[in-house]
Amino acid sequence: MAGRGGLLMLENFIGGKFLPCSSYLDSYDPSTGEVYCRVPNSGKEEVDAAVEAARAAFPGWSSRSPQERSQVLQRLADLLEQSLEELAQAESKDQGKTVTLARTMDIPRAVQNFRFFASSILHHTSECTQMDHLGCLHYTVRAPAGIAVPPGVVNIVFGTGPRVGEALVSHPEVPLISFTGSQPTAERITQLSAPHCKKLSLELGGKNPAIIFEDANLAECIPTTVRSSFANQGEICLCTSRIFVQKSIYSEFLKRFVEATRMWKVGIPSDPSADMGALISKAHLEKVRSYIKKARMEGAQILCGEGVDKLNLPPRNQGGYFMLPTVITDVKDESCCMKEEIFGPVTCVVPFDSEEEVIQRANNVKYGLAATVWSGNVGRVHRVAKKLQSGLVWTNCWLIRELNLPFGGMKSSGVGREGAKDSYEFFTEVKTITVKH
Repeated sequence: MAGRGGLLMLENFIGGKFLPCSSYLDSYDPSTGEVYCRVPNSGKEEVDAAVEAARAAFPGWSSRSPQERSQVLQRLADLLEQSLEELAQAESKDQGKTVTLARTMDIPRAVQNFRFFASSILHHTSECTQMDHLGCLHYTVRAPAGIAVPPGVVNIVFGTGPRVGEALVSHPEVPLISFTGSQPTAERITQLSAPHCKKLSLELGGKNPAIIFEDANLAECIPTTVRSSFANQGEICLCTSRIFVQKSIYSEFLKRFVEATRMWKVGIPSDPSADMGALISKAHLEKVRSYIKKARMEGAQILCGEGVDKLNLPPRNQGGYFMLPTVITDVKDESCCMKEEIFGPVTCVVPFDSEEEVIQRANNVKYGLAATVWSGNVGRVHRVAKKLQSGLVWTNCWLIRELNLPFGGMKSSGVGREGAKDSYEFFTEVKTITVKH
C-alpha cells in the first residue's frame, strides 16, 4: 500500500489479514541508494500473534488430504506465474539484481518449487515390517511437525533479527527452524533454540572452489565460470570464489577469463543487456570492497574490476551500490580472500600442480557447500568429486539442480539437507506403530 510521500508501506500478514505495525524501518533501493519502501519493525507481540494464528490453523490444514494440499500449492504456482512480471520488477527493486535475472530465474524457480512439492506430496510411502514369530506388524507414519510459522497457515512477519528473529526462534510453540543466512546468525539461533530442543535446518555460507584441469574444455568452462563467479553480483551461496587452475593452462585461462569478465556488464537493473545489478546494501558493498583493500595490502594483484576499471552509471544511479566484477591473483591460500565468504562479485584465481594437491587445498577451508570440477577425464571427475568436502559437486557445469536430490553443505556450511525426501522428513515427525494380532 502507498504511504506518506508516495513510499510503499508494507504490512505484516497474520491470520489471513494484512496488519499495520506501530514501528517501521526504511528499505533502500540498491540501484539508487534512496528509500523506496517502509517495512514493519515487528517484535514479540507480532510473533506471538503469528504463532497463535498458525497454531489455530494447524489442525485443519494438517488434516487435509495430500490431494487437497497439492491443489493449494498448484494454485499458488498459478498465481505466481500470472504475476511473473510484477513480481520480477518487485524482486529487482528490493534486491538490486537485474530484472532479467528475476524474470528468468528467481520467479520461475519459485513456480517450479511449488509445482514440484505439489507433486511430491502425492508420492510418499511409509515403511512396514513383519515379525511373524511374535505375531506383530510394525509400520511408520509421518505427521506434520507443527508451526514453522507456515486465514493462519502462512504468516509473514517483517523485522530485524534481534527483535523479530529472536522472538521467533525462542518461541516455545515453534518446534523447528529452517534458516538460510550467515554462520554467526546460525550460532545465535542454535543458542536460543537449544533449551527447547528444536529441529534445525541451517543453510549457511560457502567458499566454493572451481577446479580446472588441463584437459578442461575452456570454451565451455570460461563463460560458465564467469557466470558462477558473478551471477546475481556474486550474492548466491553457490557462487565460485576460489578458482584453481592447473599450471600448464593457467596463463591462457587467466587471460581469457579476465577478458570475459571485462565483458560482463554492470548496469541498472532495468537494462536488459546488464549481466549484473547492484549489491544488496551500502554496508554490504563496503564489506566486499574491504576485501579488495586487504588483498592489495597482502600483495595480491587485482587484474580487473574494483579500483582498476571505470564503472559508468547514469547520474540517478551514482549513489547505488554497484561494483565491477573483480579478479584477484597472486593470493595465498591463507589470505582472508581465500578463506572467508565475501558474498560479492570477487573471485581469486590461483595455479596448482597435481590432483592430490588441489583436493587438499580446496578442502582447506571451514566451509563445504559446493564445488565445480572441469575435466574431460571421467575417472578423474568421479575420483575428485568423491574426495571434495562439499555437499554438492558439479562437473563441467554449474547450478543445475534436481529437486528430488539432497541440497545442503558440510562443515560450517550448514546442518541438514533440503529436497523432496529430506524436506518431507524435516517438516514431519516419524512415529513407529506396532500392532500385535
